Amino acid sequence: MLSRTADHLYWMARYTERAENTARMLDVNVQTALLPQSAHAAEQGWRAMLGISELLSLFDHKHGLLTARDVIDFMVRDPDNPSSIVSCLTQARENARAVRGTLTTEVWEAHNTTWLDIKNRLKGHSLEQDPSRFFEWVKYRSHMSRGVTIDTMLRDEAFHFIRLGTFLERADNTARILDVKFHGTELGKEMAAEPELDYYYWAAVLRSVSGFEIYRKVYRDVITPERVVELLMLRGDMPRSLLACMEEVVANLKQVRNDLSSDTERFAGKLHAELRFGTIEEILSNGLHDYLTQFLERIFELGNRVSRDFLVPLVA
Repeated sequence: MLSRTADHLYWMARYTERAENTARMLDVNVQTALLPQSAHAAEQGWRAMLGISELLSLFDHKHGLLTARDVIDFMVRDPDNPSSIVSCLTQARENARAVRGTLTTEVWEAHNTTWLDIKNRLKGHSLEQDPSRFFEWVKYRSHMSRGVTIDTMLRDEAFHFIRLGTFLERADNTARILDVKFHGTELGKEMAAEPELDYYYWAAVLRSVSGFEIYRKVYRDVITPERVVELLMLRGDMPRSLLACMEEVVANLKQVRNDLSSDTERFAGKLHAELRFGTIEEILSNGLHDYLTQFLERIFELGNRVSRDFLVPLVA
């Protein structure tokens, strides 16, 4: 497959997954902002989300004073934010259009319809009045895109590059969702002092990754941070866990391997093995934030290696 074609497919999937995960991360903050907490803690929660998304400096440059409404607008439809939901879905559609002949009609129509519909969804004040409803729509459209890809596309290299992009992006974003609470904020300290707030926060995190019912089925007990972290990091049967994502990354790399990719496969395999054979006790004893920070750095490096070996190289 031509590198440019693979590049478009890979980034089409990454941008679609990024839009979904941005919606999930925003929804966590919208829900937790409703909890009783100080104004300072609420602001720190929004700042933590912008910080872990590496968008805090861009937001501050544009807005200065932080309000929840401005953060949501910035993360949903600001054209100057390359990671806003509108920007991501536009980029996903443009990448899909560039390889229209490689996709099935159903996959192309899923991306194109999402791009057309989002403009109507954001007219008026519906986002401000009910942001969670909009976030659910974004997640639904991402599910549809992924579903028609699985159901209609040939299991060839095109399919595997789409899946590779999906799960690299998902691993990155699951780690970010987990790390929001621990990213240079006093929010964690405030909640630790009030266990009932801690419970509602982690319940919101679970719902943000469609994991609330799964948690109840697996643990059948009260929600605790340690078990939430274990579920979202080390459970291979949890679809959005770091381990499940890395299993998919390793499997799809194997399907598209070439003469240059052995080191990249080895790099991904080591990261997968650490998750597969790691324990939650080891991770927490060494510090969850430090582990997630290192994981995000290695996922970034893995993405660069994939670009180097298979795609159009990223501009330095």
